[in-house]
Amino acid sequence: MDSVDPISNLRDIRDSIDNIDAAIIHMLAERFRCTRAVGELKAQHGLPPGDPGSEAEQVSRLRQLAAVSKLDPESWGITNRFRGAARSAAGGRGEKD
Repeated sequence: MDSVDPISNLRDIRDSIDNIDAAIIHMLAERFRCTRAVGELKAQHGLPPGDPGSEAEQVSRLRQLAAVSKLDPESWGITNRFRGAARSAAGGRGEKD
């Protein structure tokens, strides 16, 4: 018989999930700060806000990272999530699609 208390084990796993969620939020906040800086730099120098080539490279890179991590990019909507985040960042900078 297993001597590990399943409730305690479950609580420990949930605590780990909470820690991961907090790290993700902090990383997203930092990413949005960086994308805001990119938008400001582009605006200051008259560069176009969107860069389809760069976005396509990012999506490709994220799909590769997902595959390496054994995460199906289609199941988790990696492409759509990235594009959604990019639109949110652009919207926060006052850009239009």
